Amino acid sequence: MKPLINTVKTIVGLILIIIGLIGGLIPIFQGWVFGVPGLMLLGSVFPPVKRWTRKMIVKVRRKVKG
Repeated sequence: MKPLINTVKTIVGLILIIIGLIGGLIPIFQGWVFGVPGLMLLGSVFPPVKRWTRKMIVKVRRKVKG
């Protein structure tokens, strides 16, 4: 059951990231709304993606604070 869930998370995550990338090219479409959940889904399956997203969150928080 777990491999099936991980496969579904991976497929949905990739689809969301692709939609997010397309949305980044279209001016009236907010791509990050789809890209962030896609990265979160992929991060739940792939630890390197999770580490990368955590590093990005730390960088963004540093820039926002100061």
